Amino acid sequence: MVDLSLSASDFSPITASYEVQSISRPSLSYWQDAWIRLKANKRALVSLYLIVGLLVFTIAGPWIWRVDSALQDLDQISQPPGTSRAALIVADYAPWQGGSTPGSGLRIAEAGTTQAVRLEWEVLEGANGHRIYRNIFPVGAERAYGIPRAEFFDNETLSFEDRLNLKPGRYYYSLVALGPRGELLQSVEFLEVDVQRVTTVAEAVDRGLIPADSGLQIGDEINLAWHPFGTDYLGRDMLARLMAGARVSLIIGIGAPFLFVLFGVVYGSAAGFMGGRSDEIMMRFADFVVALPFLLFMILFKISLGIGPGESGVYPMLIALVVLMWPATARLVRGQVLQIREQAYISASQLLGAKTPYLIMRHMIPNTLGVVLVTITFAIPSAIFTEAFLSFIGMGVAPPTPSWGSMSNEGIKTMLTTPHELIFPAVFISVTVLAFNLLGDGLRDAFDARMRNTE
Repeated sequence: MVDLSLSASDFSPITASYEVQSISRPSLSYWQDAWIRLKANKRALVSLYLIVGLLVFTIAGPWIWRVDSALQDLDQISQPPGTSRAALIVADYAPWQGGSTPGSGLRIAEAGTTQAVRLEWEVLEGANGHRIYRNIFPVGAERAYGIPRAEFFDNETLSFEDRLNLKPGRYYYSLVALGPRGELLQSVEFLEVDVQRVTTVAEAVDRGLIPADSGLQIGDEINLAWHPFGTDYLGRDMLARLMAGARVSLIIGIGAPFLFVLFGVVYGSAAGFMGGRSDEIMMRFADFVVALPFLLFMILFKISLGIGPGESGVYPMLIALVVLMWPATARLVRGQVLQIREQAYISASQLLGAKTPYLIMRHMIPNTLGVVLVTITFAIPSAIFTEAFLSFIGMGVAPPTPSWGSMSNEGIKTMLTTPHELIFPAVFISVTVLAFNLLGDGLRDAFDARMRNTE
């Protein structure tokens, strides 16, 4: 017979040891998660570094490179970067009356310098006079002699001194025989002249290149002022002008988008939250503003502010951008607010007694900040490009005030001979616009909740 009696020890609890493995993710806020996603986007991160570097270049650059953007270096006009800055010390200029340098045909009386090129020649065959031309390119079969420098309707004057805007480099002179009526004959002689940069002790001291007691003498060499990015057609430092132009371009490119995006956020939030007929009226007004022509209003603002042709139109441009560019942001924010207004937590807040200002400031605007930041990053390159375009066609920033657009307008006139005057401002415009666009793409991906939920 089996004993079925139970004791108290039979009811003691059974203990078991086991380990539970779990995968946990640290709690991250919305902004922390967005930053992690932005850092994973290499293009957006590089663009962010470029924008930070551009701001440092614009703000801190003038403290490091202390060169006046309006200062003209007449000895280095339209000089590309890397050009030799050496200048030979020579005696002060003295008038030249011509001489009798041995030789035949067109020749130089002495070595050509930026101070003067002195030419002599013999009477050409069948000539009743002579005309001197100068060119920066070799003369080919088309007989493009260049610019006329002097003409003499007699065979008594057989010398000429050229002092017009001479720069270091090679010039091509042509001596052409003139007929009885001043017509060009076939008798021509050519001469290549290499011009060397020179200066005098007095000029070097006056410009601060050397101290007054330097002891330099004729025949010594000195270095002129250094221009890392070269100079423009007036001898102004390109680096200093790019820094000054960046301040103008970025004030317009960042200031105007900030103002019209801010207005668009307020306008779109109000329209979306109120809804109904008020929303419809406000959005129809936004549609009306979209239809207004920007260029026409830019001209009207310039006229109303009394800004004439050739004067800088920075303020009309700012006003036109702020007045006409806000509807896109207002539409975007309105759509976001209409979506957020139907969420359960908004209804719960209303049931708990939350007022309209609290709902807008505490819930709606913070939840649209991601969209607003993306909108700003896309609006900035658009405003920079608009400023550059208007300055390029002469309706924006006018010389001598530098901006990247006005510098490009000046550089395109000499791009065949001195392309650096166009390349540098064009590169800054292109890099800035591209960086903001890529950053905007990265922010859009980082703030997009749908993309976050798929991972």
